[in-house]
Amino acid sequence: MWLHSLLNLAFVRVLCLHIVLLLLVCLQPCRQCAAQTGDQRKPHLSRNKFINNSFQKAVAAISRTPDTNHIGGQMDGKSETPFLPYQGRYIRNIDVVTIGFDRSMEDTGIRDKSFGARMGNLFHVNTRKFVIRNNLFIHEGMPVNAFMVADNERFIRSLEFINDARIVIDSIPGMPDSVNITVYTKDLFSIGGGAAANGTTRVQGELYDANLAGMGQRLEFTGLYDNGRTPHWGYGGYYRKNNVGHTYIDATIGHSAMRVSPYTRVEETADYIELSRRLVSPYSQFAGGLVLSTNRAYNVYRIPENLFLKYRYSQFDGWAGYSIAINKLTATNNAIRDRRFFAVRYYDRNFAEVPRQVGGTFSPVFNSSQAIIGQLTFYRQDFYKTQYIYGFGTTEDLPYGYNIAFTAGWHSQLYLRRPYAGVNVSQSMATNRGDYLQFYVKTGGYYYQDRMQDAGLLAGTTAYGRVVRWHRTMIRQYANLSYTRLGNRVTTAPLYLNNQYGLRGFLSDSVYGTQRLSLQLETAFYLPGKLLGFRFAPFPWGDLALITPENKRFSQSALYTSLGAGLRARNENLIFETIEVRAFFFPVAPANMTGFKVVTNANIRFRYRSNYITAPDFIQLNQE
Repeated sequence: MWLHSLLNLAFVRVLCLHIVLLLLVCLQPCRQCAAQTGDQRKPHLSRNKFINNSFQKAVAAISRTPDTNHIGGQMDGKSETPFLPYQGRYIRNIDVVTIGFDRSMEDTGIRDKSFGARMGNLFHVNTRKFVIRNNLFIHEGMPVNAFMVADNERFIRSLEFINDARIVIDSIPGMPDSVNITVYTKDLFSIGGGAAANGTTRVQGELYDANLAGMGQRLEFTGLYDNGRTPHWGYGGYYRKNNVGHTYIDATIGHSAMRVSPYTRVEETADYIELSRRLVSPYSQFAGGLVLSTNRAYNVYRIPENLFLKYRYSQFDGWAGYSIAINKLTATNNAIRDRRFFAVRYYDRNFAEVPRQVGGTFSPVFNSSQAIIGQLTFYRQDFYKTQYIYGFGTTEDLPYGYNIAFTAGWHSQLYLRRPYAGVNVSQSMATNRGDYLQFYVKTGGYYYQDRMQDAGLLAGTTAYGRVVRWHRTMIRQYANLSYTRLGNRVTTAPLYLNNQYGLRGFLSDSVYGTQRLSLQLETAFYLPGKLLGFRFAPFPWGDLALITPENKRFSQSALYTSLGAGLRARNENLIFETIEVRAFFFPVAPANMTGFKVVTNANIRFRYRSNYITAPDFIQLNQE
């Protein structure tokens, strides 16, 4: 008992330290940032200062020539600001300049001449210019729309084989109504791979090229050797083409004999085709997607037959959406960013073979289910350019604005056929000190026999403090607070802690309930200097969560805590995602989980998820 109290006291001290750091960052003027960036809080200055600074930027932009070594671009500001001085002028010419992974976007005259870069250039093919042009939705002859230009710059930057992108607008001498545009893109070294081994009994690896032949196509192969598996070898692979025929549809076809299902969490054999069209800009009209797959679980690990969950299912999942009256809305003022979007989704997950342990009972995973869902979304989405969120100094685009989505549909599972209704509200903002805040509330449920079933509520806030400079180290705070409640549970899975709304690194599914309150705190220190092209960011962190067992009061909740530290490493020139080593310590851990562990993860997302429009869905309480 005394040890438990001591450990929780240690956690409380770490928690208080994070809170003090967060308050100091949020309440004090960011003098270090101002010194570093020349007070780059321009989107939030007074109107006269904003106009004066924009004019100065316009003069600087006019003096640039497309073949300059330095590629400018405002950071820590609204993404459309650099383009506003050219609003309404006609685009005469668009030039594309592609820069290899071994060059600097800030100064193209600087080239990495290291042995690794020279070896990489033997295999790397720069992105073809027609691939970049294929991803442009601005074109010659159209008037400049500052918001659309910013959207296009962001979209190109979001391509998985592009490290960074800049669009530079230049005036044309003697033609005050016209401009030339240069699109600069910097490649990632697109060939990647990795391996993990547990002695000689289990080895897993992958090899891929995310920009095969520089043509915006990805080819990936995966392999597995496991001595405890029958057969010992597993394999998989897929091919994806970016923006097929300038339709902005990404197409994927693949096969895997070792894929872990996102639904069942079981290794299965799968054949699949996927089509996806994002809403690439608020000025776009259509978005949608389609997934077709056949999936089957085999007892490759020789689990006793009475325990093995044997199943086979097929899946059809398609959705399509349309921006309502977009042309009429922007006909007289293309700076209007408020939108209305309507989408419909239908899916059918049909289990031809159900695990006999499940039989005819309700299961959130192994029952056949069908649904049709409609969603009407009101939103406004703009972007704020910054750094040091997931990346190590590259440009990152944070969305800000509002999103209100109303969802209604019909769901069928076993003998239950129920109507559904839900609402999702979120608000994101960037403060005048460079802090980034997001607030969200999601709620929804099913109606059956005059009462609500599986009614869920998820509310929370996420905060990224402004970047603070200490000597040459960049520091950023992160905090996330969320509360979840599930009422009258029938078919929905209970609330767990092993997800982003619970405790990071908590792997056990033996702790669950119907109410959950969690707080996550983290401070990242982005160190100066590089080692073999890699930059490093150590970080301490601490989490706590309360989970209320089913049919219990919130006052009877169990408290779980975790704390630790970690190190992230990334080479921004490589396609490899961020590598993270994180040490976890759980003062109180369930019997089926160790209290201390060190985990290495090479699959950390390094770009902020920024799609306001996604497929209509029921409220998800254990995942994004």
